[in-house]
Amino acid sequence: MSKRARKALAGAAGLAGAIAVATTALIQPWEGREYVAYRDIVGVLTICDGDTQNVRPGMVETDTGCDERTHRRITREFVPALRKCVATFDAAPVSWQASAISLSWNIGTGAFCRSTAARRARSSDWLGSCEAMTWYNRAGGKRIRGLVLRRTTGDAERIGEYELCVEGLSR
Repeated sequence: MSKRARKALAGAAGLAGAIAVATTALIQPWEGREYVAYRDIVGVLTICDGDTQNVRPGMVETDTGCDERTHRRITREFVPALRKCVATFDAAPVSWQASAISLSWNIGTGAFCRSTAARRARSSDWLGSCEAMTWYNRAGGKRIRGLVLRRTTGDAERIGEYELCVEGLSR
């Protein structure tokens, strides 16, 4: 068991816990917080914690505004979409839910719902789904070291999605 995964999941229960873990342990550390809109590695306008919705050039956001944007999008857009494509989403392990939210935040819910990770989750193959999540390590057709680390075991400061995802699952 990963000490970092146990720490990230400490006290996390249910969907609210999964959202909190996804936001604080995965999305914010890996995306980084930017208060002024910028173009990401593939040229998409982005702000806050990697948010790409309704971003305009020169847009500025506050810390509170970034928190609200991220939480609002996860609860109103991402979770409903994930529930729709994985009927057992609410019964899934919190570690898997958090990792699925983080991956979806990064690749979009459409891509997630069409993925092998989602297909495996639909048959409650949580471990297989966690493995399939690691395959999303490219941007603009190129393998990106930061995405490899994010999807797998992380780095010295940040936990990886796979490291968190498999926590508590039988291997």
